[in-house]
Amino acid sequence: MNKPLRVALVGVGTVGSGTVNVLNTNAAEIERRVGFPIRITAIADLNTERARELAGADVHISNDAFDVVKRDDVDVVVELIGGYTVAKQLVLAAIEAGKHVVTANKALLAVHGDEIFAAAQAKQVMVAFEAAVAGGIPVIKAIKEGLAANQIEYVAGIINGTCNFILSEMRDKGLPFGEVLAQAQALGYAEADPTFDIEGIDAAHKITLLSSMAFGIPVQFEKAYIEGITKLTRDDIQFAEQLGYRVKLLGIARKTAQGVELRVHPTLIPAKRLIANVEGVMNAVLVKANAVGPTLYYGAGAGSMPTASAVVADLIEIARACQAPLSSRVPVLAFQSQGIEAVDVLPVAQVVTAYYLRLAVDDKPGVLAEVTRLLADHHISIEAMIQRQATAEQETAEIVLLTHRCVEGDVNKAIEKIEALASVHGPLTRIRVEDLS
Repeated sequence: MNKPLRVALVGVGTVGSGTVNVLNTNAAEIERRVGFPIRITAIADLNTERARELAGADVHISNDAFDVVKRDDVDVVVELIGGYTVAKQLVLAAIEAGKHVVTANKALLAVHGDEIFAAAQAKQVMVAFEAAVAGGIPVIKAIKEGLAANQIEYVAGIINGTCNFILSEMRDKGLPFGEVLAQAQALGYAEADPTFDIEGIDAAHKITLLSSMAFGIPVQFEKAYIEGITKLTRDDIQFAEQLGYRVKLLGIARKTAQGVELRVHPTLIPAKRLIANVEGVMNAVLVKANAVGPTLYYGAGAGSMPTASAVVADLIEIARACQAPLSSRVPVLAFQSQGIEAVDVLPVAQVVTAYYLRLAVDDKPGVLAEVTRLLADHHISIEAMIQRQATAEQETAEIVLLTHRCVEGDVNKAIEKIEALASVHGPLTRIRVEDLS
């Protein structure tokens, strides 16, 4: 019988404690799958009392993460502390010491992934990060292995549960953004400082990693277009419903002849699409590939046990791969290193999609004609329209236009001209539309 896989756990917060729980609860099942046990031999956490409560009697406990990385009785380091600085130093130290690494740290990999992956390849160790994207949903393994026979055309994901909860509540209960955000914070779905979630940064970290594995390109978070949900109103969500759409924060990676689109923003999706009906804190990732067509991956995108499920799955993958020749390992970004291509990430101005445009205007004849003329001047045609007349409470009328597909740069120019009209009041609201057919 092979020796156990020996694991050092760094950080025993929500995910770390869940990892201990999964390894203990499913120990017999895991051993049946691997052929030998996976055991925690060391834990590092500033709260050593909590670590001791979780650990077995023979587990080494330390408040120094770098102490456990150096130990001879550790094969794999599981990094669950988050952040960019100490986590990066720790992961690189583990790799330098010849340890495999499992991490849930999407921010670290989205920003420093190329450096970390190169270091791991030089040391011939593995870096696994299923838990970094969409929690317990095995979408990374699906892209790396299950869809390996395909050319992937696009990936579109609801990959931030906080934003999806907020948008679901705004639609279902007609509540304003601020009120639902406070509710999400009270329920523990949003942090005290929710910036990473509501401004789209968290989702951008995740779609950056998915784009690299889908298309075999370097990790390029700095080139992603990122727009959050803070400017969305109840009116936008209600108008979208009238037009037959749902509003979701989507991470989108699409390969085109001109380059790769890499963007995160609120998006109108036809209500009949399965992904448009993902509600609450749940996540879903839609992958369109040339052989299999569209496939949808749905499940819990966060939480102690779902995320721990992904961490332990990575440990099982490493345990299995350690028994096989080096050449048989699945590459960290799904493509062999020599197959990674430096493909341009398109500026958002070059993206082609449809648009939802909402504007407040004087309630008088000729205004709509003026607006549509400016759109036509920039090669933008209209698919649908809603007009809401002025009322005693609201002096201006409201126009909502749904365009056909057009170039974002043209839309930007048209919006600038429209907002300059004396009959138009305030900035125009623009939301992108994706059919996902």
